Amino acid sequence: MNYLEAAILGLVQGLTEFLPVSSSGHLVIFKDLLGLQQPGVTLEVLLHVATMFAVLYVFRNEFIKLFQFYKYKEQRRFLILLLLGCIPTGIIGMLLSNYIERLFQSTLAVGFMLLITGTILKLITLLPAGRKNLDTMGPGDGLFIGLAQGIAVIPGISRSGLTIAGAIFKGLETEAAVRYSFMLSTPVIAGAALWEARHIALGSIGRAMLVNYTVGGVVAFLAGILAIKLFINLLKGNKFYYFSYYCWALGILTIVITLIRG
Repeated sequence: MNYLEAAILGLVQGLTEFLPVSSSGHLVIFKDLLGLQQPGVTLEVLLHVATMFAVLYVFRNEFIKLFQFYKYKEQRRFLILLLLGCIPTGIIGMLLSNYIERLFQSTLAVGFMLLITGTILKLITLLPAGRKNLDTMGPGDGLFIGLAQGIAVIPGISRSGLTIAGAIFKGLETEAAVRYSFMLSTPVIAGAALWEARHIALGSIGRAMLVNYTVGGVVAFLAGILAIKLFINLLKGNKFYYFSYYCWALGILTIVITLIRG
């Protein structure tokens, strides 16, 4: 793997981790269609950590407040809601890990999952505006959104799209849905990175590969910041449905090309 391949994967991961188009699905498609070799667990862990830092940077003020949970009751309550949201995701990830790994080998399955993601994103526009904020959402809301996040471990299903759809379905206002969805991603990304990191053999990483990994991580971090800000602006402008057309087009294209190639 060279600098360009690492940068490409970093760009794909950073942009699609937070835009509602499924980062895992895009990585599967890019590796298959472009013939990129499997980068290994080390790069994948680094890219996930880089995107986690992108969330921490964009929502740094919210996280600073959250870290003061020992002082303020509302921050303790929000921390509990975030932890509740992680429970369904962790359970689903552990129970279905073998099945999910097989789906990562199927570009055709990713194509069909992208069609489902596009439909979900389109349906969000039909939901009425919610009124709940982070102070009025309940434990059941957090668990429901966490369940949506757990389902999104399937490649081709967008994590941000499904969690925000779940939040809006439960009556959260748009701003609250976005904040909860993105902040909920940090413990999940950190947990997934630690789980994958057990396979890393640090002694086998050469200086050249370390430079490549760094390039991929930096690109993923910068692209992640851009994607989060772009996503929030489009959502505020009520243009969330744009992503549904993209997912439908990419899903159909992926299915057709995969079937033609046999």
